[in-house]
Amino acid sequence: MAAGLSEVVSEYLQKGLVLVIADLLSLITVSSCLVIKVPQINTIKENKSSKGISVLGLCLELFSYTVMISYNYTSDYDFLSYMEYPVLLLQEYVLIYYAFKYQNLLGKKTQIFAVAYVIIATLIYLKLFPIIILTFLVPFCTPIGATSKVLQLLAILRTKDASSVSRTTWALSAFTNMTRIYTVYVQSHDLMLLSNFLISTFLSASVFAAACFYKKKVKKA
Repeated sequence: MAAGLSEVVSEYLQKGLVLVIADLLSLITVSSCLVIKVPQINTIKENKSSKGISVLGLCLELFSYTVMISYNYTSDYDFLSYMEYPVLLLQEYVLIYYAFKYQNLLGKKTQIFAVAYVIIATLIYLKLFPIIILTFLVPFCTPIGATSKVLQLLAILRTKDASSVSRTTWALSAFTNMTRIYTVYVQSHDLMLLSNFLISTFLSASVFAAACFYKKKVKKA
């Protein structure tokens, strides 16, 4: 048994150090994403407020996550290279629920959009949704994902209040996006995905910096 395990490890290491590091970073990224939104969700629940949280930004982020996981899934890319997206989506659903709840936005209009979203997501899962549409939408994920972060940054700057914004969540966001720059580069060389993660890393770091600054300002006040 030990000999068999040794042989498996040996064969795996033959992939090369670059790819082994990519796999390790993928595992670290996925592990981080298991809890990345939890601090933000807990902050909103504890404060019973989503002040300083951009609802439009969250919706754009949801759209970006959905398109990216769908594109990777239908393109049959290595699951490890995008495994964080399903986890992020589940947390995003909870985060959006609480953000909408404390801004009194859980009305019929929201419910209709939710049903339409579920129908489209099911078609994608069954691979009945045209892949050409996903391929067309992927380039828009970079500006849309960037816009969602810019809106969050502006929300903090406008209210000058980051009491409902989790610094841990945004620090993890910057870190996981940065690790994906490496894994995507060595595994698929997909320029659309690379540009998305480069911009996301910069903007997540910017939101983190703003959250740190305005939390300090609030404490001093």
